[in-house]
Amino acid sequence: MENYYLTDPGKVREQNEDSVIIVKNHNNEYLMAVADGMGGHSNGEVASSIAITHLANNFKELKSIGTKDDAIYWMRAITNEINALIYKYTEENPNSTGMGTTLVMALITDSFLLFGNIGDSSGYVIKNEQIHKITTDHTLVNLLVQSGELTEKEAKEHPRKNVLMKALGANVTAEIDVFDVENDVEGIFLCSDGLTNMLDDEQIIKVLNSDLSIEEKVKKLIYKSNNRGGNDNISVAYLVKRGE
Repeated sequence: MENYYLTDPGKVREQNEDSVIIVKNHNNEYLMAVADGMGGHSNGEVASSIAITHLANNFKELKSIGTKDDAIYWMRAITNEINALIYKYTEENPNSTGMGTTLVMALITDSFLLFGNIGDSSGYVIKNEQIHKITTDHTLVNLLVQSGELTEKEAKEHPRKNVLMKALGANVTAEIDVFDVENDVEGIFLCSDGLTNMLDDEQIIKVLNSDLSIEEKVKKLIYKSNNRGGNDNISVAYLVKRGE
């Protein structure tokens, strides 16, 4: 497997509140994750860093993630641990009240592929040179789209399109959505909304299908997002399972 990840502050934000990682454990299983912090005044950066650091450290120490059921249990448990750590930090640092983070992750083993998501960072699979979104955004406008009150087009232009209904650190408890995905895919792609607010799926897959190295593809996607305004931090994690 080949992989690359990168985060960029974008063109507008003073600091980067995103965190991103791809790690491997002792059994050659992979964890990819992107966290998009919120709260401003560096607190969002703290929240996303807590999430990614705790995830990576825990996963790297595992001999194996175990069965699919074991993996799902681990994803739910680790999410609750991260939520508790962020919540505790805000209690001990009152000036950070309101801080939190999104989290999207993918667990890749020889026998299964799982995605987990809370917030509006996105997880995709690449199959037959097409990109397919797996995760569901926990946003106000997405709820309105699902209930039929907004169209997809209206949602993209809605003034409250970035209002989150779920995030880590926002409440005492947090429940992550888990997606069990067919394992026969060419690649796995995670990103923060700094990318998806600038580029649509067609523009993303055009770059991923180009004749560039995996590193060049990730860098080009970030470059294109910045070229279109770069109004948010941009993070990408990309893993290719087999030759392109």
